[in-house]
Amino acid sequence: MTPGRRLLLVRHCQASGQLPEDPLTEVGLEQAASLAEFLADRQVDVVVSSAFKRARQTIEPFAAASGLTLRIDTRLNERTLSDAPVENWREVIRGSFVDPDMSLPGGESGREVLQRGWACLNELLDGGHTLPLAVSHGNLLSLVLNSVDPAFGGYSGWESLSNPDVFLLYDTGEGRLAFQRLWA
Repeated sequence: MTPGRRLLLVRHCQASGQLPEDPLTEVGLEQAASLAEFLADRQVDVVVSSAFKRARQTIEPFAAASGLTLRIDTRLNERTLSDAPVENWREVIRGSFVDPDMSLPGGESGREVLQRGWACLNELLDGGHTLPLAVSHGNLLSLVLNSVDPAFGGYSGWESLSNPDVFLLYDTGEGRLAFQRLWA
């Protein structure tokens, strides 16, 4: 690990639903404008988003104001819990922190989500960028943060996330990553 590697990890703003093309709510659109202001003074030089509409809409105001091209990477997409609606989806998420290989029919395990998420994040961390920014979703984000530091709390950490939320992932200089929550 190269000292100085950093990355901003952003959770999308308030959305109208969970489907890939569900947009932000009016409140979410206001949050996206506030997020753009919050990020304005940071030295972000690349912006990558999940393909989901709520993630794209979250960062579009910032990307436009910064003159940055918004790149899409499906590895940042939210976890697919199942190929059918899941009534007890909170329990599935809770269980994925206990058993990383648990998955429902047509769904992804927590381990699979982490592998694809980290593949993208490591490319950004190792890409020679000043400060890359990645926009994703609560389940993927919480799995990543929990893998960096189990003190995040797994399911309780997931429940503590806000819409939006912003974390700085950084290299400690000791061969490991740590994170700091920036959004309050």
